[in-house]
Amino acid sequence: MTQMMKDILKLSVSERILMVEAIWDSIAENDEKLELTDETKQLLDERLAAHKNNPNEGASWEDVKARIKNQF
Repeated sequence: MTQMMKDILKLSVSERILMVEAIWDSIAENDEKLELTDETKQLLDERLAAHKNNPNEGASWEDVKARIKNQF
């Protein structure tokens, strides 16, 4: 574990959450710099097409989240 990680883990949970939010915001501000591989683009296109062909198939985010929470 790096010293930076050790220092971060010394912060309170609320301080770490604020740090994560700041990091995420900095990533979102530069999202145009993120490049997807051709393989990832193809996978996303396939999944979008599958959803458009069968919009009722699958599960809602609420159902998925509940299933995950019930595992713990």
